Amino acid sequence: MVASRHIVRRGANAAFVKPSGWAADATGYRRWETVGEDDGAAHTGFGVCELDPDGRMPMHLHSFEESFHVLDGTAVVLTAEASVVVGPGDYGVIPVGVPHTWSNEGDDAPVRWAEMQGPQPRKRFHEDTFLVPSPPAAAPVAVDVRDPRTRGFGNITRDHMDVTKQSQRLLPVSASMRTALLVYSGITVKMMVDSDLGAQLTTMFMVQYEPDGVIGPHDHPFEETYLILEGTVDARFDGEHYRLGAGDVAWAGVGCAHEFANPADIPVRWLETQAPQPPARHSYRFGRDWDYLRDVLADGSTGGSGG
Repeated sequence: MVASRHIVRRGANAAFVKPSGWAADATGYRRWETVGEDDGAAHTGFGVCELDPDGRMPMHLHSFEESFHVLDGTAVVLTAEASVVVGPGDYGVIPVGVPHTWSNEGDDAPVRWAEMQGPQPRKRFHEDTFLVPSPPAAAPVAVDVRDPRTRGFGNITRDHMDVTKQSQRLLPVSASMRTALLVYSGITVKMMVDSDLGAQLTTMFMVQYEPDGVIGPHDHPFEETYLILEGTVDARFDGEHYRLGAGDVAWAGVGCAHEFANPADIPVRWLETQAPQPPARHSYRFGRDWDYLRDVLADGSTGGSGG
């Protein structure tokens, strides 16, 4: 029997708890850990975080890379380089060893963000996190993808996933992998956190499936995590079927054959991460391609164009 290499966590069962350890002195901070070292993952630490109004975390740094995508609310992310106001749709990467902290300066609503950590924190090494002194206070600035002072941050909206709104005059920055759209088989993909933004160990991007969107069984030489943001998707991991909806999280490990299809008449959209970063070639292994070769060899023919 093939061992299960996947995880599904339901948003309806989300358990936000105050972390211990280095975050014990944080105020108003909670985290729903969805993927970690207790789950069979080797490269992925993934969770959803909440920070109450007037809440704050101690200044800290990690021996892993951290990226984030803001789901609701507004916060200030302070690093040694800048103090940046982030809100819904904003994202960013905190490189290895960079001191940073979060604070919610508002008085009306919590801020909530998805957080990717790669490689995953290790509990036996104090979660690979170190408390450090805070830098001098600085006036926060907004995320501006054209301003190099906020070069580790970006923003994504529904319009960024619309193929009709990708002209040069509508794009905030010139063409790159993060401004380009990959469109195929009813699927739209837009990069967010990658090497262009300064990430070295992980990636983060947005995926949208139209009502006819579908991708067949495949696997990767890296781990993937999926946070469904809106709509529903039929997913199959290791041969097991799941219908995922907004707030649900799934994880596929190395070698986990998985596939997706949109069963509804509206788009489904999710946040996706990968760790480690994909190789330059052979990042996908589609079963249909290798089944084709198996059939060709069985027939004793030389093959053809395929289908």
